[in-house]
Amino acid sequence: MKEARYYEKLDERRVRCFLCRHNCVIKEGKTGLCAVRKNVGGILYAQTYERCIAKNVDPIEKKPLFHFLPATTSYSIATVGCNFRCSHCQNYEISQLPRDEDIILGEVYPAEEVVKDALYHRCKSISYTYTEPTIYFEYAYDISVLAKKQGLKNVFVTNGYTGEQALKDIAPYLDAGNVDLKAFTDDFYRKVCGAKLQGVLDTLKLYRKLNIWIEVTTLVIPGYNDSEDELRDIAKFIKYELGDYVPWHVTAFYPTYKLTDVPRTPVSKLKNAWEIGKEEGLKFVYTGNVLDTEGESTFCPKCSKKLIERIGFRITKNLIKDGSCSFCNEKIPGIWS
Repeated sequence: MKEARYYEKLDERRVRCFLCRHNCVIKEGKTGLCAVRKNVGGILYAQTYERCIAKNVDPIEKKPLFHFLPATTSYSIATVGCNFRCSHCQNYEISQLPRDEDIILGEVYPAEEVVKDALYHRCKSISYTYTEPTIYFEYAYDISVLAKKQGLKNVFVTNGYTGEQALKDIAPYLDAGNVDLKAFTDDFYRKVCGAKLQGVLDTLKLYRKLNIWIEVTTLVIPGYNDSEDELRDIAKFIKYELGDYVPWHVTAFYPTYKLTDVPRTPVSKLKNAWEIGKEEGLKFVYTGNVLDTEGESTFCPKCSKKLIERIGFRITKNLIKDGSCSFCNEKIPGIWS
């Protein structure tokens, strides 16, 4: 274990954690809502420090990031745990393990070794993903500092609940983030995720203020967040609070974990969400978790020519040159090299 950052000591050996927006007050011997940051004798410890539960070489498109170093690979790691308890979590076996089974698993994997392996596999970035990177912040921070020195970029795939100071501290080393905007009602966040919508909105705006490249993902769940009004509200928030150039990924839900009585997202519903994003003025909207070459491809917002063609996580054509459209020279926002 490693002493945690972002907490203060209170009376009776209690502590208050500021790492994420829950701001948990934790009694001695207990953990925060993440179930991995524990108060031992009035000191808060990060139990998952250098305890890696998953590591893979992934295409960056899998994160999904479509405007960030396309066709490169990202060394992807995670520890157990999460500060959300989403009923539909796709990685619940590791994200919810400390909460469901009261156990911390993972092999000792020092930050130096992570960076060394990322370089060995010729990855261009390291992604902190699969579970929530915020809850293993100390580990991710130490890796990101070393990675930056070696010319690697750093990526958070996150639920967007990182505390303000923590995000500011890692911003000089964090190049991009894919942030889940799971819905646009507080009722959804409270019931399905155990969180509050406003915290996610504030974090997204802070990413933008800190000039970290962001892309937004919404998993469209039938009967939960798929109304036309709610999808329009999400699109409007992205356009007016983040920027019309920020990519929005609308992806298909499939039944899993505790949400198995809900059907898969119809392709028609996903296409409708794609159209709503375009109607509301977003320049880059993408579909995911379905085979949809047009919905996965990047088009120039000025001349409408197809610039990047994707099939799944594979790029079959890339006509962006020096960050611009090869046909009309329109600048395409993103990090391309």
